[in-house]
Amino acid sequence: MTPLSTVPFPETSFALMLMLLLVAPLAIAGLALVNAGLGRSRSAAQSMLGTLVVMSSAVIAFVLVGSAIAGASERDVVFHAAGRWDLAGAAHLFGGGLSSASSRMQLELFFELLSAAMIALIPWGSGADRLRLLAGAAVAAILGAVVFPLVAHWTWAGWLAQLGRNFGIGSGFADGGGAGAVHALGGLAALAVIWIAGPRKGKFPREGLSTAMPGHNVVYVLFGSLVALVGWVAWNLGGAMLWMATAPWGLVPVAVNTLLSATAALVATFSVTRVRFGKPDASLCANGWLAGLVTSSACAAIVSSTGALFTGLVAGIFTPLLVELFELALSIDDPSGAVIVHGAAGLWGLIAAGLFAPQPGQTVAQLIGVSTLLGLMLPFLYGIFWLLDRVIAFRVEPDGERLGMDLHELGGNAYPEFVVHRDESYR
Repeated sequence: MTPLSTVPFPETSFALMLMLLLVAPLAIAGLALVNAGLGRSRSAAQSMLGTLVVMSSAVIAFVLVGSAIAGASERDVVFHAAGRWDLAGAAHLFGGGLSSASSRMQLELFFELLSAAMIALIPWGSGADRLRLLAGAAVAAILGAVVFPLVAHWTWAGWLAQLGRNFGIGSGFADGGGAGAVHALGGLAALAVIWIAGPRKGKFPREGLSTAMPGHNVVYVLFGSLVALVGWVAWNLGGAMLWMATAPWGLVPVAVNTLLSATAALVATFSVTRVRFGKPDASLCANGWLAGLVTSSACAAIVSSTGALFTGLVAGIFTPLLVELFELALSIDDPSGAVIVHGAAGLWGLIAAGLFAPQPGQTVAQLIGVSTLLGLMLPFLYGIFWLLDRVIAFRVEPDGERLGMDLHELGGNAYPEFVVHRDESYR
């Protein structure tokens, strides 16, 4: 079996793939709007500036170090560990050799750069209103330099991708759009950040109840969800071509499945919140929509239209229920809902891809990937972030949280013409 990374793209496919990757950043832009809208008004500017900062940190760290770890076997060996357990990649450090790489390798690097930028935003949104900008940049740098490259290599070229060839388990771990390598991993990173930074002041009173802290601009959230759809379709199409060997004439079903998954999830969340609260909840519906998109990243290139509807419906049902469970039962303060939207939905998408795949044994391959993320990467993320917090404190000072992240870290508010009210808990 010839590795995909050594097969060049035809010229027409290269042009199509490049155009798709040029549209894919709209998924990142949409997520940035969602993160800002779900946070407090006095932290909106810090959220958006932080988007640029954490993206920059992750991308630079990936180019300098991470790309060598994530690389496939065509390039010069730097960290390569081959054999049946291909654990790390083989590439130039500091982004060298790009101009002489094959067309496929260049597209791989671009896709991985976008993925590094995306994964950096996921814990940044969960740490809204209390995570310091410097700490967010440091978290993003670690994700871009080490954590994401390792999982990306395992998923798209290394031992997980080779489970079928080396061990006869399905066709290997399948994750064309990065539901595991980007979203589930990002959701687990968000969970680790939340555990270390702690909840926002006043979120969980002493008597054990949860105080509602709604996002300051639901229009940002809903518009960001629409923007994300455009980028997500391009993202899934590009991932299907790059990692799933989908031909250009087979891309329309991938786009259709992406849309079906998102819309089914939205309908399910709309219905659940209407029954649960008497009226639909706009921010939770947006979370359900995004959860459907995340789920599609794993299985849009594998499932049928009916399967895409089913996986989206399941994601849309469990999203509001898990958000409520995590907040009320586990006291997890996640303003963006990233742990559920990216973490849980990404894991569900990976499992669904195995359930609906025609290859025997594919479910086992998918479960091995899921177990690796939960059993290995979650403890690793928590440990490395715990150490980082001892060097660069994650949480802002109490006075900074009271004044707002905009004023404390940037010296000015996002909305200077309006009065930004303080919480009752600070009076």
